[in-house]
Amino acid sequence: MAHFAKIGKGNIVERVEVVNNNVATNEQAGVDFLNNLYKSRDVWKQTSYNTKGGIHKLGGTPFRKNYAGIGYKYDQTRDAFISPQPFNSWILNEDTCLWEAPVAKPTLTQEQIDNNNYYNWNEQNQTWDLV
Repeated sequence: MAHFAKIGKGNIVERVEVVNNNVATNEQAGVDFLNNLYKSRDVWKQTSYNTKGGIHKLGGTPFRKNYAGIGYKYDQTRDAFISPQPFNSWILNEDTCLWEAPVAKPTLTQEQIDNNNYYNWNEQNQTWDLV
């Protein structure tokens, strides 16, 4: 199945639709199908459910750095979908188009994993807090 993101004002993703691969034999065919279906001339961009950080997890061709989600921004210059910035201090990685904390996330120990612990980002203190 092929996935297509509808791009609205400000290049924000408004919705994501799934089109059968027999119909969406290429990106333009999928765009034409959706515009015919909705009787519109909307902007649609193909996106891959299996793409994150510019890598296709099944070894296929990655599309536009990341799978598009509602509220994501389509960046025409990078030809990439970028999620909303989760915290003001986080920085966009130009290679992956993913947001990164200014401090690396610590690795959980096996005991912490066994105890269902995890880390939450503390924006005020700029630290990862163990929960």
